[in-house]
Amino acid sequence: MLKYARMCYNDNLTPTQIRVHAMSLSITSYHSPIGAIEIRATAAALTAVEYVEDPPAADAIRHEPAAAPADAHPILEEAQRQLTAYFAGSLRCFDLPLALDGTPFQRQVWQQLRSVGYGETASYGAIAAAIDNPKAVRAVGAANGRNPVAIIVPCHRIIGSGGRAKLTGYGGGLWRKEWLLQHEGVLLM
Repeated sequence: MLKYARMCYNDNLTPTQIRVHAMSLSITSYHSPIGAIEIRATAAALTAVEYVEDPPAADAIRHEPAAAPADAHPILEEAQRQLTAYFAGSLRCFDLPLALDGTPFQRQVWQQLRSVGYGETASYGAIAAAIDNPKAVRAVGAANGRNPVAIIVPCHRIIGSGGRAKLTGYGGGLWRKEWLLQHEGVLLM
C-alpha cells in the first residue's frame, strides 16, 4: 500500500530527485468521459496527466526505459482509481505523490492552484495576488498553461475575471475546461 502525506497533494521531491527518478518512467492510458489521458509516473511520484488524441491500447502500462518489469505500477493504478472516482463524482480531493518539474515560479503557481477547491474558481489575477505578485497575471497564465498534471493540479478552475465570457485557455481545449467546471457544479454564465 502506498503511503501518502495527509493532505490533498504531495510534491516533496527535489528537482534532483525528479531528474534521477525520471530515468525509469512508467506510462499508461486512461479513457475518461472527456477523452484519452496519458498518465506518467516514476517509482516515487506522478509526473504527468495529459490529454492525448491518439492513445495506445487501453490501460496498457509501459515502461521507459525497460528497466522495470511490465507488471502493475502502484502509483499509476492509484491515479486511475482516483480519476475514476473523480469522474464518478465521488472524489473531490486527490491524494497522490507528485513530482512537478518546473521553474520555481511555475511550482509556486501550481501550489497555489491546489488551494482552489472542487466546485470553485479563481481568476488569474487572484492567483497572482495570492502569490504576492499581483502584476504577474500573464506569467500566472503561462505557468497555468504549462501545468503537467491536468485535473489533479486543477488548472481548469482558473478563469478570466469576467466569468464565462473570460473562459480562456486550457491545454486540453476549452470544451474540456467547460465540461470539468460543469462536472464540479460551477455554473458558467
